[in-house]
Amino acid sequence: MIDSLWIVDVVARETLLFAGVGLFLGGIDDLLVDLIFIAHRIRRGGQSPLSLATLPPPRRSGPIAVFVAAWDEVAVISPMLSAALDRYEHDNYRIYVGLYPNDPGTIDAAKRVADHDPRVRLVIGSRNGPTTKADCLNTLWHALRLDDAREGRNSKAIVLHDAEDVVHAHELHVFDSLIDRYEVVQLPVLPLVNRGARLVSGHYADEFAESHAKQIVVRTALGAAMPLAGTGCAISPAMLAKIAQARNGDPFDASSLTEDYELGIRLAEIGARGIFARVAVDGAGTVVTVRAYFPGTMAESIRQKTRWMTGIALAGWDRTGWARPYALTDHWMRMRDRRAPLAVLILAVAYLAIPVWGVSLILHGVLGETMPYTDCANPLAAGMLIINTALLGWRLAIRMLFTGRSYGLREAIWSLPRFFVGNLVSLVAAPRAVLRYIGMLRGATPVWDKTRHEFPDLLPVAAPPSCTASDSVDPHDPDIVTAWAG
Repeated sequence: MIDSLWIVDVVARETLLFAGVGLFLGGIDDLLVDLIFIAHRIRRGGQSPLSLATLPPPRRSGPIAVFVAAWDEVAVISPMLSAALDRYEHDNYRIYVGLYPNDPGTIDAAKRVADHDPRVRLVIGSRNGPTTKADCLNTLWHALRLDDAREGRNSKAIVLHDAEDVVHAHELHVFDSLIDRYEVVQLPVLPLVNRGARLVSGHYADEFAESHAKQIVVRTALGAAMPLAGTGCAISPAMLAKIAQARNGDPFDASSLTEDYELGIRLAEIGARGIFARVAVDGAGTVVTVRAYFPGTMAESIRQKTRWMTGIALAGWDRTGWARPYALTDHWMRMRDRRAPLAVLILAVAYLAIPVWGVSLILHGVLGETMPYTDCANPLAAGMLIINTALLGWRLAIRMLFTGRSYGLREAIWSLPRFFVGNLVSLVAAPRAVLRYIGMLRGATPVWDKTRHEFPDLLPVAAPPSCTASDSVDPHDPDIVTAWAG
């Protein structure tokens, strides 16, 4: 038994070192983003955040087109459209809903709203679904171009939304103002927390609270390309036309699984000016955001994360490549986008190293052998353990901070167990993403692998409430969001 103990020790040592070095590099990478964000906040400390009251007036008038691609959305499309029509405080917009001829349930649900409001335009494509979301958006693009030509007008902006979104009453005012000065405008997205699936649905809230309050802020501050969220964003039609000209008339790449991410990269490459707009509604910190329920079950979440990982980290690498040779910050950000599969591998080895290390310690104790890692024989392993523990503590504290700023103290506490739920989802999604990517390399046709959606029960639209991060914030209320507006 003693003679074979070295095998356990070798496995424990090597897995510990591999995971330790990988977690250290990833932790330092995240820490650099945190430090840049802190420096950015300090540098901008004296500047007033953008707010509805300080938005510059639009330089020109023009209709705004809202694109909603819908496949198998019978459960949400009708309440989503009704809520948007009820909420939008803007007098010149039209909602284009992309539908499929073999999806009669969604067609009927959307038609019930369109029949009573001419601002809803149903566009049924020629191909049966599902294709891809990008293909459906292309159908809407061509319908808009025909409408503009027939009516002798030029749409001012194209806004993208998902069929499950709860739109903000003031978002079109934000787009109307900023699209004159920027070609791309992205609003923050903050998921709603499903009370019946707090661990799974809530981990999206934690991730977006940090991503859309810190990571994209850092990207834009460094001058790196801003990937779009695919919802809550406005794009100049002229820029989309420029991309369409190079793609045989289609601005959205129909072969892409994550057209939103790639579109943001492409727009930056052709010189589109973009802004991540955190616009305050009032002085209490309420901001203009998009709200929606995200998957609440492990199976649905794994399916969605598989698509994201395939489209961004794997296929996206092939499709978007790297930035200009000396655009170092852009290279860094794209590398961060693509590190997910490697990070999951490191995470898996780390989870393996912990029980193996425990078995090694137990066996040494039972057999009376010298305990490994308790002296100076392995200073690298001991050092990595201490540093990575500190980095993990910092990471969890940052996650709690950003979740708390957007959702309140209760959800900040819930973010701790949800951190590990997110890890579990990624561990299962990563190998599936690799297999799906291999299938794509072999010629498999991308399809819209959508998840089941829910739409919240909404109260009549009222004036935005005043609340601060220290107040009792209901993360399930689509109208209440507190976050840094700057």
